[in-house]
Amino acid sequence: MLGGVLKKVLLVLLVVVIFENWGKIERLFNPSQVVAEQVRANARVTLYTTPWCGYCKQTQRFLDQKGIPYKTVDLEKDAEGRKAYQALGGGGIPFVDVNGTLVRDYNPDAIMEALKL
Repeated sequence: MLGGVLKKVLLVLLVVVIFENWGKIERLFNPSQVVAEQVRANARVTLYTTPWCGYCKQTQRFLDQKGIPYKTVDLEKDAEGRKAYQALGGGGIPFVDVNGTLVRDYNPDAIMEALKL
């Protein structure tokens, strides 16, 4: 009787430990994920946007969901940002600078390609 209860308690503890450490376990079996996380963390991404642009909001959601850090430049409020945007050849929004690669419009595939993920 006591052995059965002990087995159940140990099984529950094992499940809890696995659940709490799932990220570490996953990285152990999938080292390419670690590389992808490092690339994301070191990315230099600037999103040129306006508050009213729906595709800009979609791009922000995409970057957030992928855990890609980025800087937002509001073209209506940031005069220096607008100058940088124009110097890069802006001409539409969203406009994303990913490590020097320019991505026009809402284009998640191009963003990921520029990140080499």
